[in-house]
Amino acid sequence: MNLRHLTRQFESLTDMYVQAKLQFHAVLDQVFPEYNGVFGDLFSRISLLLLREFPTAESILTVGESTIMDRVACICTSRSERWAKEKAELIMAAATRNPFQKTAYQSHLISLELYISLLLQYQEHLSSLQDQIDALAKEVEEYEIIQSIPGIGKKSRQRFYLKSEKSIGLLTLRN
Repeated sequence: MNLRHLTRQFESLTDMYVQAKLQFHAVLDQVFPEYNGVFGDLFSRISLLLLREFPTAESILTVGESTIMDRVACICTSRSERWAKEKAELIMAAATRNPFQKTAYQSHLISLELYISLLLQYQEHLSSLQDQIDALAKEVEEYEIIQSIPGIGKKSRQRFYLKSEKSIGLLTLRN
């Protein structure tokens, strides 16, 4: 029962996360559209934290490439200095190409900051929920059997288990 509740909670939170990503992207397109593509994952922690600190092309161009490189290296310590330099170069190039050198509305920056904080919180909560689901799932024998089926990933496994649990519950009620 607890596994079912957590999985439903995870799916609901994932839906809200997807909506926040779409809304964030809409605001980013009005402030700094060239930023998209600098990182492999626009919604990665490094990308969001850097964008929270430097939300506009103007702010990036003002501080310069060496500051951006230092921040990238500081935020993402697992990567090399060379990687940080490459990202700083990409960010500077994106800032130079950006069609909006000045932000038209301050409200866009407020919204951008809000969405970044929201996305980071969703990521944290989804990760925590996933850990709890995984811990509970290890205690369920049927879940282990489903896990042994090749080609079924974590999310499919959770959904399959919940549907089979519901079907088994209905069969038990009928007997």
